[in-house]
Amino acid sequence: MTADILLADIGGTNARFALAREDAQSPLVADSVGEFAVADFPSLAHAAQHYLDGNGARVRRGVFAVAGRVDGDVARITNHPWVISADRTREALGLEQVRLINDFAAQAMAVSLLGPADVVPVGPTGWPGRGDGDRTYAVIGPGTGLGVGGLIRRDGRYYPLQTEGGHVSFAPGTPEEIEILKRLSEEFGRVSNERLVSGMGLVNLHRALSLIAGEDPGPMTPPDITARAKAGDARCLRTLDVFCAVFGAAAGDLVLTLGAWDGVFLTGGLVPKLLPTLAHSGFRARFEQKGRFSPVMAKIPTLAVTHPQPGLLGAAALAQQHVPL
Repeated sequence: MTADILLADIGGTNARFALAREDAQSPLVADSVGEFAVADFPSLAHAAQHYLDGNGARVRRGVFAVAGRVDGDVARITNHPWVISADRTREALGLEQVRLINDFAAQAMAVSLLGPADVVPVGPTGWPGRGDGDRTYAVIGPGTGLGVGGLIRRDGRYYPLQTEGGHVSFAPGTPEEIEILKRLSEEFGRVSNERLVSGMGLVNLHRALSLIAGEDPGPMTPPDITARAKAGDARCLRTLDVFCAVFGAAAGDLVLTLGAWDGVFLTGGLVPKLLPTLAHSGFRARFEQKGRFSPVMAKIPTLAVTHPQPGLLGAAALAQQHVPL
């Protein structure tokens, strides 16, 4: 298979690869996606070579979105021990160029290619459209961690914002959340939004709620909690309720921080799985509950991204448009 660009979307759990064509109107080659567990490979280069060997692809350059902060040539995966060097990866794969970007810069850039069929509204407002003129969007989503970014359009060009906003301090909004913060502070010291709004955040929330009730929950995993919630377990259902409420509050705070009055896109691995729960939770109420700004917040759309590979789509958009970061 021949293509111009190797794409990667590297999270704390999975590595996704695909191919892109630089001169195509839809740059992502849809049937080229491959996914592997990061724990199965010692490095990004090994995983990428495995993917290329598997489909016989030949490429000239790579654009790799990684779940961590990119510092010049180097990126560290926040929830996995890989340390990635663009130069060493380029040499190992024999490419002309490798570009490292934050995974939520890619998630944000995907917004420039999404359409109404790729999203589901959470709350009363729908697709914001892109129209003409300047736009500012927020992008936030839980997976292994909590990713946060933004997308601005100025003079007809899109620019993604690379952030580590998932590590902003958690601000409780109810007496129950104050008690949760007390329990998590005893365990972690400082408590970020990611400690609650992520896969392990579900586990942390469930443990905190159990401790408040004077019970030991024992070892749990995120799938345990969602499965028990579906079966009607009261504490697991409450865990999901609090998760969605805190997620909504954090998304609303992001709007105020970025001035993202044109809309919020909800993405990440957990959003499609929790979409029915989100739609009937306190997410939107807490999103809008911003004091004097509540009337403004009520008009801002929140949209769950249902495109199967938004990270790869955004990496393809970045590769094609050569956007500076």
